[in-house]
Amino acid sequence: MKTTTKLLLALTLALALPVRADEVQVAVAANFTAPMQQIAAEFEKDTGHKAILSFGATGKFYSQITNGAPFEVFLAADDETPARLEKEFLIAPRSRFTYAIGKLVLWSADPAVVDGQGEVLKKASFKHLALANPKTAPYGAAAIETLKKLGLHDALQAKFVQGDNISQAHQFAATGNAELGFVALSQVYKDGKITSGSAWIVPGNLYAPIRQDAVVLAQAKDKPAALALADYLKSDKARAVIKAYGYEF
Repeated sequence: MKTTTKLLLALTLALALPVRADEVQVAVAANFTAPMQQIAAEFEKDTGHKAILSFGATGKFYSQITNGAPFEVFLAADDETPARLEKEFLIAPRSRFTYAIGKLVLWSADPAVVDGQGEVLKKASFKHLALANPKTAPYGAAAIETLKKLGLHDALQAKFVQGDNISQAHQFAATGNAELGFVALSQVYKDGKITSGSAWIVPGNLYAPIRQDAVVLAQAKDKPAALALADYLKSDKARAVIKAYGYEF
């Protein structure tokens, strides 16, 4: 009797997984690295599908996708790039959706550098300010917009240390190559608090909302693993992870 019960349980679990577990190639904006790694692990446990993740700058991914890179799902750091891909008929119809709204933060690995109002920018007593390339990285563009609204862009421009993407900008600040930098809140935040160093969460009225959209790319419009990942990103489990890293919806 026990053997029969075990066989039935094994059969039930097998049927709960996709008939053909598969891999899906995913291009992910660098700011979303930590949450996506966590979500991908849960996605594989829950569906059997494996997400193969590549991280980088949204603008560079756009160039790669338009030149035939074999990505199947794209999680951008903005909504403009996915919209452009949609106009160019490079995504699956009706697949574009906002998976997160990001936040910009001025951060230093040193707990004593950044004050809670960002006044350190006006004092300009630092040598280097890290930020992502504003031409390819939406968080870099948000940093430039912030500095311009504060009237500090021209005065601080000589201090800029530019990373190819937000991960590199964070690395500059984390290693001390720049005393402080504009990074994504998700890189220094978890479960309601800044995880290290000192930070000023930049008020939302200083830059345009960083609405981050995801799409299933055209070549994967009928691929179960790609469609399953897009659905999974909308699930309560995924949204709990996204929220824990400081994103909004």
